[in-house]
Order: sequence, then C-alpha cells, then structure tokens
Amino acid sequence: MKKTVLITGSAGFIGFHLVKAMLNNGYHVVGIDNINDYYDQNLKLSRLENINEFIDDSELKEKYKFIKLDITDNTDLQNLFSTYDIDIVIHLAAHAGVRYSIENPKAFVDSNIVGFTNLLECCKQAKIEHFVYASSSSVYGMNTKQPFSTSDNTDYPVSLYAATKKSNELLAYSYSHLFNMPCTGLRFFTVYGPYGRPDMAYYLFAKAICEGRPIDVFNNGNMKRDFTYIDDIVEGILLVTKKIPSRCSPETSDATAPFKVFNIGNNEVITLGYFIEQIELALSKKAIINMMPMQDGDVPLTYADIDDMKEEFDFNPNTSIEDGIQRFVEWYLNYNAT
Repeated sequence: MKKTVLITGSAGFIGFHLVKAMLNNGYHVVGIDNINDYYDQNLKLSRLENINEFIDDSELKEKYKFIKLDITDNTDLQNLFSTYDIDIVIHLAAHAGVRYSIENPKAFVDSNIVGFTNLLECCKQAKIEHFVYASSSSVYGMNTKQPFSTSDNTDYPVSLYAATKKSNELLAYSYSHLFNMPCTGLRFFTVYGPYGRPDMAYYLFAKAICEGRPIDVFNNGNMKRDFTYIDDIVEGILLVTKKIPSRCSPETSDATAPFKVFNIGNNEVITLGYFIEQIELALSKKAIINMMPMQDGDVPLTYADIDDMKEEFDFNPNTSIEDGIQRFVEWYLNYNAT
C-alpha cells in the first residue's frame, strides 16, 4: 500500500509541482496552504485549479485532498494529524523573500519558526517515518569558498529569512536527536520555472520587458546564481523522500541522529547578465536595464556542491538554462494572455 504524504505549502511554486509528481508516483497526498497574500493569490488559486484539472476523472482524485490551513494554528494542525494517517511530511510552507523579511520580521518568525515547531511537534506525536523540509542556499551567507558545501560554516546569515532557515535546521536536528525522528533538510538554490513566484527576479524581468519598463539589476549586474529548474528540484525531492536518512556521524562530534542536509542545485553558475539575455531571446525583446548597487540581505554568488546528492541518490539535474527559461517564458505568455 502506498504511503500518505503531507505537503505543506501545496499551493506554492514548488509544492504545486510536487503534488502532481507525488500523485504520479502512487502516493496519497494531503496538501495544505494558508493562501496568504504575500503575492497574487490568483496565481495560487490557479495552481490549485491546475491540480484539480490534472486529477479530474481519474483514479488520482481519490488520492488527493487539499485543506486550507495555517501551520501557525497549532489546534488546526493537530486536528489534521488526528484525521489523517500521515506517513511522510514534506514541509515547504514558509514566508519567503529575503528583502521582505527585513521589512516584516514578525511574519517570518511566526511562520518559519513558530509554524515549523508546531509541525515538528505534530510529527513527533504521530511518529511519522520521514520529515523532509525546505532550507535554503541563503544559509551560507557571505561565505567566500565556492561551491557551497553542506560541511561549510553557516553561522553568519545576512538576512532574517536566512536566519529562520538556519533555525529550521537546528530545530530539526534537535527533534531528530531527542526523538529519533528521521529528518532531511534540502538547501534549494534559486528555483525557477513555470508557475513561479512573481516576486522572483526572473518573473519580474519578464513582466517588465513585456511592458517596456526598465528592470533593476542589482550589484551592477555582477550577480551569479546556481539557477535550478523546477523539474530537477522535484526529482531531487522525490529521490530524498524515498530514503530514510542514515545516522549522521560527523568527524568532529558524536552526533548519531537520523539527520541529513543536502544541497539541491544545478551545480553550474550563471551570470545574471546571461540569464537576462535568455529571457530577452525567449521574448524576442530587449530589456531596458537600470544598474543598481547591492541590496541589503543579498549575496553576490551562490554555487551548489551537490556531490552528496549525486553519490547517495544518483541525482543529475539536466535542464539547461536555455531550455528552462524557454519553458518559463512560454508558460508566462500563455498565463498572462488569459
């Protein structure tokens, strides 16, 4: 019998794609999301509608349930775990946005720390098999060593968002150690693709170029990112979910909890300039560029060392930036034409 997976943030960018992939892989899926207004709620509702169309008139309909729920509401969360026999939790719900975290820190603490702790406590009580959660490449802060490795120091986050993600890793490890709860953290590197978040640079660039408005390019264009296409991210999550983490055994400690952290990136650095060029090509329209200085909370370079993912899961991201941007732009034009 296939297992039941709880996906938090299931109306979000990654969560939406993951729901469909999990259903295709035979899992029963319970999706939850609070449908907040951090960005256009219509996009979140469109994702949910797409899922409903995906499962309509098929056997998948019996395997999927969506519930509007906020993980900061501990009573509702406990009732959910009492109602459904959940085997695996994939936690993607979080307040996102590096710059927004500076403007509204309380929202990030409530969702990313209080909500995260509520979920851990429910998982402990339910004795789930595996807790998989989204971390972020932002935890590496201003590290100068490249590519970023999971063995690198992450004690110097440069944004409040990054600090909450680092806190998640520490909380998950504590629960793993104290209650023998298998936990796997995934540090995502600049995820992009169809149905992506409208506050992300690539979406903002496409919108501005289409409308003939200038785009702000920070750090005077000297930003480099390990852009990772959504399908590769989802494949990585699927691989990780199927394998309970072995006990960690770092050389410098006696830690033995069933706990792992992995980078999920493309293992290739792309300059922001080249990224913009690909959007221009896909749109057949040139951008009006407004060069800007570095913003607070941003880092100039992210680059993922994914050797651990390759070795343990044979993870091999294979979507080129050219193909990925083309697919995003095709979706963007179609979505905004309707």
